[in-house]
Amino acid sequence: MEAVVAGNKVNLTEDGYLVDFSQWTKEIGTDLAKQEGIEMTDRHWEVIKWIQEQVKADNALSVRGIKKSGVLDIKEFYALFPGGPLKLSTRIAGVPKPKSCI
Repeated sequence: MEAVVAGNKVNLTEDGYLVDFSQWTKEIGTDLAKQEGIEMTDRHWEVIKWIQEQVKADNALSVRGIKKSGVLDIKEFYALFPGGPLKLSTRIAGVPKPKSCI
C-alpha cells in the first residue's frame, strides 16, 4: 500500500514495513519511530545501523542473535524498542520483516 512517511510517498507492506529499502532515509526512520511513540537517540541509531548492516550481509535477525551480537543486551533492546523490539527496530530500519517475527 502506498503511504506518505516524512513527506515521501513510499510503499509499505500490510505490517508497515518498507517494500523497497532504497526508499529509506533517516527522516523516514524517524517518522516511523514517532508513529510508534519512540523518540530516536544516538543509541537507537547505532542499533538501526547494525540491523541494516546485518540484513545487507544476509544475516538472519532474531532476538537471540541480537543477544549474542555484543551490540546490546536484551534488556536494553526492550528498553529502546518497547513491546516488540525486533519488529519495531526492523520496521524503523526499513528492512524486511524478519522470518522470526510472527
